[in-house]
Amino acid sequence: MTTRTTVLITGASTGIGATYAERFARRGHDLVLVARDKARLEALAARLQKETGAAVDILPADLTQPADLAAVETHLREDARIETLINNAGATLSGPFIGQSTDDVARLVALNTTALVRLASAVAPRLAQAGKGAIVNIGSVVGFAPEFGMSVYGATKAFVLFLSQGLSLELAPKGVYVQAVLPAGTRTEIWERAGIDVNTLSDLMDVGELVDAALVGFDRREGVTIPPLHDAARWDALDAARQGLLSDLRQAHVAERYQTAS
Repeated sequence: MTTRTTVLITGASTGIGATYAERFARRGHDLVLVARDKARLEALAARLQKETGAAVDILPADLTQPADLAAVETHLREDARIETLINNAGATLSGPFIGQSTDDVARLVALNTTALVRLASAVAPRLAQAGKGAIVNIGSVVGFAPEFGMSVYGATKAFVLFLSQGLSLELAPKGVYVQAVLPAGTRTEIWERAGIDVNTLSDLMDVGELVDAALVGFDRREGVTIPPLHDAARWDALDAARQGLLSDLRQAHVAERYQTAS
């Protein structure tokens, strides 16, 4: 008999996180669902338990609050049943950088980067020791597109991509799979919470379509999954160009164009 493994999902009460929960429950996994909204978590847990037979635990937590974040970290360190972490919780901000309050910016960075990396740090040593498991970090195509005008949000998602690629290099040889998922605009509540009218946005992807595509990448063990990108060769070319720079960056002296003219 195969032992059911557990997936811990943050931001699980709605949107991408809730859809991941449904998909993994239907794949035969048990769940730990993390989000701020306890009532929504309870309703989702009850439905999934009834429909799939999965064991579903809920862990209400605001990941911008140190005590709540520490509780989730402890769960990841101590519960050996958890073999997959879906680092999905995140937020965005509306308006230009100079119109965003410093406190709002700090909370965004805390949720999108600090919480994400702390949770990955909590679970990775145990997974590496076991020689199995997965960490999925939800980023965004905005992370390599400053032209989209979402400076802080994009910077946090650039962090998610870099972290995921670095962790993959370190953890893959130890049997731990790391995936960065980079959605484009997706029809979730993130826009409403940021004060953005979703009806003013075009080309939003359905959340179910997004998660199903991300799971195709998960099953294929892709390092970076970009569901809206039709021509995968374009990402491959961009990544190859980046890697091609590396030898040029290892220099003992500055480039000639920066040398002071005599």
